[in-house]
Amino acid sequence: MADDNLISPNEAEIEFLNLAYNKFYDIYDDVFTDEFWDKDEFYRFSKVKMVFSIYAEIINYEPLRWTIKLIKDNRPPMEAEIASDLFKFIRNILAHFPFFDTWNSVWINSLLVNWYKKGLTIDKFLIKYEGHKEIKYRYWEEKRKLMTNITISFPKKYSGGAQVYLKDILTEKEGVKFALILMKKVLNTQVEEVTERN
Repeated sequence: MADDNLISPNEAEIEFLNLAYNKFYDIYDDVFTDEFWDKDEFYRFSKVKMVFSIYAEIINYEPLRWTIKLIKDNRPPMEAEIASDLFKFIRNILAHFPFFDTWNSVWINSLLVNWYKKGLTIDKFLIKYEGHKEIKYRYWEEKRKLMTNITISFPKKYSGGAQVYLKDILTEKEGVKFALILMKKVLNTQVEEVTERN
């Protein structure tokens, strides 16, 4: 008897998920090399923009939405919000304001965010989390035998045109590594096996 709770991806989902997962893992592996951080800022920024876009698309897959709900119900406070709301927020900034060449140069304010229409997703996120207390995490890098502590900070001020820098929310190196680790944790819930490609 089949388990009614299991959903197999359809043909289109398999096509998309294979491409998306493969590219995500490629970038993930690249980010966790020392050579990646020796490359110029624009190269790093391009890869990071790509990985946030891929993740934002993949989590539209229904079983991953269930995973986010499970995280919300069973993991420490704010982990689900970071794995969904924060990462989508970052993806939206990078996609909708493609004026910047490096992570550390990305900024927005309420005027820029609402240039077209008020109350869209970036604006909603910033209003909701303005002044929210910072969140501290740590992660372990097995290859480097290194534990890293990071802080995710939310804007103290957003309304009234205050500039909000992405680097002040999540740092480029340690913050991006943390983001990819959490993304991979979410994505791996749908992986049955990983094989090396040639």
